[in-house]
Amino acid sequence: MRSFSDYLRSIDDASFLELFTARPDLITPVPPDISSLSVRACSAPSLARAIDSLNQWQFQVLEAAGTLNEPFSVKSLVALTHKAATSALEHLIAIGLVYPSNDGMRLPSQLRDLIGNEPAGLGPSSMVKLKLADLDNAPADAKKVLERLIWGPPRGSVGDIKNPGPGVAWLLERKFLVPLDQRTVILPREVGLYLRGGKTHKEMFIAAPTLSGVKRDERQVNRAAIANISTVLRWVEELLNFWAEEPADALRAGGLGVRDLKIIATHLGLEESCTAFIVELAYLASLISIDPTNRIMPSNKFDIWLMQTPSDRWQAIASAWLITSRVSGLVGRAEAKNVAALGPELDRVNATRVRALTLSILTENESLSPDSKSFNELLAWRAPVRRNSSSQEELATWTLREAEWLGITGQGAISKYGVRFLNGDELDLINSDLPKTVDHILIQSDNTAIAPGPLEHEISQQLAIMAEIESRGGATVYRFSEATIRRALDHGKTGDEIRSFLKKTSKTPMPQPLEYLITDVAKKHGKLRVGNTSSFIRCEDTSLISQIMLDKKLDILSLRRIAPEVVVCDHDATELVRLLRESGYLPAVESANGLMLMGARANRALTKPRPPRVIGEIEIPSEDSLNSAIRAIRTGEKSTNKQTRLRQVANEALGALPRSTANETMDLVNRFIIEEKSLSIGYADNNGSVTHRIIDPIRVSAGSLIARDHATGEVQSFRIPRITGVAPI
Repeated sequence: MRSFSDYLRSIDDASFLELFTARPDLITPVPPDISSLSVRACSAPSLARAIDSLNQWQFQVLEAAGTLNEPFSVKSLVALTHKAATSALEHLIAIGLVYPSNDGMRLPSQLRDLIGNEPAGLGPSSMVKLKLADLDNAPADAKKVLERLIWGPPRGSVGDIKNPGPGVAWLLERKFLVPLDQRTVILPREVGLYLRGGKTHKEMFIAAPTLSGVKRDERQVNRAAIANISTVLRWVEELLNFWAEEPADALRAGGLGVRDLKIIATHLGLEESCTAFIVELAYLASLISIDPTNRIMPSNKFDIWLMQTPSDRWQAIASAWLITSRVSGLVGRAEAKNVAALGPELDRVNATRVRALTLSILTENESLSPDSKSFNELLAWRAPVRRNSSSQEELATWTLREAEWLGITGQGAISKYGVRFLNGDELDLINSDLPKTVDHILIQSDNTAIAPGPLEHEISQQLAIMAEIESRGGATVYRFSEATIRRALDHGKTGDEIRSFLKKTSKTPMPQPLEYLITDVAKKHGKLRVGNTSSFIRCEDTSLISQIMLDKKLDILSLRRIAPEVVVCDHDATELVRLLRESGYLPAVESANGLMLMGARANRALTKPRPPRVIGEIEIPSEDSLNSAIRAIRTGEKSTNKQTRLRQVANEALGALPRSTANETMDLVNRFIIEEKSLSIGYADNNGSVTHRIIDPIRVSAGSLIARDHATGEVQSFRIPRITGVAPI
């Protein structure tokens, strides 16, 4: 046994199960046989994924193995590292990065290329035998050169190889340095190991660094987490309700513009980084869609989401965040000015793995809020060679921040909700632990109302139409204004209905100023009407029409009066309504039939939401799927061996085609159909040439033999009169 394929054929199902659990890409899709499995396992992408899964100590042992010539022994590997290398070697063997052969340990092909030409900072092996003992008596100049190269990189520059300094000349003369070109020299591997005392690394990172931080009280952690869960659900709902009223515009290149991000951040009262995260959550959960006019609006799925329980709503957005390859933390960074929320530039291939690793560290250290330095040291030990590792610390920092916003953590420590979520358990306890909803508000004398807790959904939706949120927290403050009352009237409410709702909902009497405000706005609302010509303004009060015509702020509209009560305009009705409202008027929209367009509105995108694709790693299949894959590979391997044997038989029999009478042919065919055995037949083609075939007979139908041809692997029809003879194999 010398090849990796031979090694795979020698291992049992338990070893396959361990290999496929660590490297699920090997069975995605399931290879047809072990030879194909070996090719895939030795491919550069698969080996790179496997190397990414190693911790720092395991990678140091792999680097040490890369410095040894094949085959190498466990003893020689331990001599270069530490006696603890045996357990790390067992793991490397289990995941297929090292394999035992008859004469020692070997590395799969292409693995040395991925480790690099200079593993552990050591140069190539020397081509000549060296007297390493002479290094102990090296002159001072030579020792200075060696000190610079000893721990890597092993390459150094010289002014001119033909006229080097005395130290370099001494080393070159004794082959302790090897010239690469006119200006570069390299330290041979044997010299580097001798100077390092026979060890490949200066420091062996055998054990993981200890994680330090602040110990948190479990009850306080869970209280903070459930508050964060309640808050993030409210943020998502407020975001989508706002965009239902005032849709944002998508950029041509894709994504949300800086101006629209600032508008929604101001509305939610959040930093832009947190707002970008909330926008991405809604996008990942398919709660928003971009319609053909490039407006970003809630999708119809938002209405379904609102009808679900809080635990289901939270799980929908948290699950999408857990597996996404998109990184909202990139939005707004000084180095990434052109990166926009919802844009195509947010994908990072290692985001999912860093997120999963970060959360697993928190889960292993419950009730601990880690400090950043300690956490980053442990993260670097657990994942020293991640692809795109330059951004690993940032990705982990953003994961910790986003996990807190979501309520997976509370006060920096993993919460019971986060643990249950990551374990795939039921989350019904969220529904019982969330603050109880209230069914009343407290209206103040300054046109504000206080909700002393989370409002019931129906009341919250009604109040969101009539007022703006002024401040958030344990209690939410709403403010009534002329614009918010007008918005409620646009949604089909009458002044009496607004007053009735507020009196019924408030536990404090309605102040007179608010009642006057509602009455005054309701009286003015609808007096002025706007429609499409492009658009027109109609009003029975001719003095109001005259006032509009003389208003300098509306000169941009280029209004034309075509009747005492009618003015027309080239602007769209929507734009005309906006400009009139900004100038202090209260127009209502009417249809082409003259009917006022009022009523409850739920603006939703007409297009189906398109959630972003996930660019990430392959998930670990279930144990049943793994066992099925192992059975399929074993079966394919048997079939491959059988095919090889039958091809050999066919080649040997080419000189002697089987011959049999018609009766013998039918008897043998019928018998071998029942016994499900393979047959050797001679078959004449259209030109009369007889070829040799190996088949598995299935049935006889309409003068033809239906059988599977071993040469093609396909089921074919063979005309019985053309079969020249049949013989068992």
